Amino acid sequence: MATPPRSPLAPARFPDIPAIGGVRSATAAAGVRYRGRDDVLLVELAPGTHAAGVLTRSATATAEVQWCRRALRNGGATGARALVVNAGNANAFTGPHGEAAVAVVVRDAAALVGCPETSVFRAATGVIGERLPADRITGVLASLHDGLRPGNWDAAARAIMTTDTFPKGAVRTTTIDGAPVTVAGIAKGSGMIAPDMATMLAFVFTDAGIAADALQAMLKQAVARSFNSITVDSDTSTSDTLLLFATGAAGHAAVTDAADPRAEAFRTALQAVCTDLAQQVVRDGEGASKFVTVQVTGAADDAAAKRIALSIANSPLVKTAVAGADANWGRIVMAVGKSGERVDRDRLAIRIGGVAVAAAGDVVPGYDEAPVARHMQGQEISIEVDIGLGSGGWVVWTCDLTHGYIDINASYRS
Repeated sequence: MATPPRSPLAPARFPDIPAIGGVRSATAAAGVRYRGRDDVLLVELAPGTHAAGVLTRSATATAEVQWCRRALRNGGATGARALVVNAGNANAFTGPHGEAAVAVVVRDAAALVGCPETSVFRAATGVIGERLPADRITGVLASLHDGLRPGNWDAAARAIMTTDTFPKGAVRTTTIDGAPVTVAGIAKGSGMIAPDMATMLAFVFTDAGIAADALQAMLKQAVARSFNSITVDSDTSTSDTLLLFATGAAGHAAVTDAADPRAEAFRTALQAVCTDLAQQVVRDGEGASKFVTVQVTGAADDAAAKRIALSIANSPLVKTAVAGADANWGRIVMAVGKSGERVDRDRLAIRIGGVAVAAAGDVVPGYDEAPVARHMQGQEISIEVDIGLGSGGWVVWTCDLTHGYIDINASYRS
């Protein structure tokens, strides 16, 4: 498959992410599927590292996802010491062979790092239904272990890419008890994006000292309004995995309660990193040419607002109108109406690019489409819908739907 051109919505460059105490990584070309590029990532974590994770709720989840669920359950006893990720093969729907492939990779990684197998985390992304050549991964683990080094974020982000057109990274710094703390992460994702978890992978690392239960609670909160508020094509991957590792290298007294005021700035930084990464996934949506923010207010509650926002963001008619720069607000009305949520036609208000287009069950008096049409020509599209019924609100990010999406997916396995 030919590499698609870099997304026009991509950031100018990969961010400058410093090394994080207790985290070392290395990448290698194992030939899992791709040739001439690194496709396996090994991350080693210092003893005492705590882990949290949010995983796909797909009923056909990969063997790696199932393994991570078990590792997270056991993580309180053994901690987290390693992460092994491969691109090109999702190891999904491969039966007992898939489970055996996970077992051998975990076994060999644990032996190299010197830790229990339950301290090793696994993730895979790529083609579904093809057996994973685990020997290609285990065959490079020793050299990966020898090449471990701090930093190396750009290479790590590139090694986990599939149809992505750019590596994704984000970083924020803060303090806990006066001690400097860094939160940084990498992600991959371009198509099959409508996370229901928390194909998309994200790995976030921090030198903060935070207990596993508190870390899990913070991550779940951060995911709700980041990774679980994006959609490219409404399809939830079998592989969606978000893992957060806290090494404790910053040296402050441990945070054991997610509500601890000492960790308020950390929660803000974590939210910012997750939101940044999630938006980058949308900006790399397969074939995308426009980034779309859908904001719903005035719904019965937040849950209703989210469902309405997703109904708009997932609508092929809305997304193709955006792609064609067509100021057809009637498609937004349609998407709101099909959401299944309580809506009063005569209280509904719609704005595109900040311009009021519809209100009180009709087009606004004197509506001039020209400024809306100009907005639709841009790369950053804003759609605001006020339901007029309550205080519920939500923001969802999506992209347009172009012929490029078809081109990429029609040749995905070739």
